[in-house]
Amino acid sequence: MAKQQKTAAPENIEVVTATEAFVDKYKKQIVACVVCVFVLAACIIGWNAYSKSNNKTASEALFPCETYFTEGNYDKALNGDGAACVGFLKVADEYGSTKAGNLARLYAGICLAQTEKYDEAAKQLEQFDMKDDAMVSPAALGLLGNVYVSIGQKDKAIETLKKAAKRADNPSLSPTFLVQAGQLYEADGKKDEALKLYKQVKEQYPTSMVVQMQEIDGYIERASN
Repeated sequence: MAKQQKTAAPENIEVVTATEAFVDKYKKQIVACVVCVFVLAACIIGWNAYSKSNNKTASEALFPCETYFTEGNYDKALNGDGAACVGFLKVADEYGSTKAGNLARLYAGICLAQTEKYDEAAKQLEQFDMKDDAMVSPAALGLLGNVYVSIGQKDKAIETLKKAAKRADNPSLSPTFLVQAGQLYEADGKKDEALKLYKQVKEQYPTSMVVQMQEIDGYIERASN
């Protein structure tokens, strides 16, 4: 009963509302940002997969799917067109042990997230072998964190967003992921944990947009009270 009363408290309602507003406001922008980062990196990774993979068939199957992906035709990219494109899902299923097959899983996860099929997106992204690189892995983790938010897995979302921020370690993606995690902490009444993340953003990423526009100061003030 006490726990229910705490959840219903006005200050908690305000924080939950703020969190929902943040996710609603920034989810599409975050996914779009992740997609942009990924497309740039995938141009390189996709070519390497094509030129170096032992399984040339998988790489060739991936190429027409990538074309649909860059055009924003996520359904055909995902499921194929009945002709040259077999779809990311089939490439991932049949060639999952290859570089191209692994890349297809990430592409599939993005397509599913873009079409708001978040449960399916989570499954694909969780299977993606996230290499220790500076571009694709942080973006993929950030997307997975946002997918967890969308399906109500708050604890997993927080940990994944923090991991994404650490791996990215740049003023473009890291502050966004950290602020999201902070908002989720606040919604659970964990203001001290949220405050740590907000201060981390201000100290480590002073050139980021959220700091330059002084939005982070508002988050810090709220979490401090």
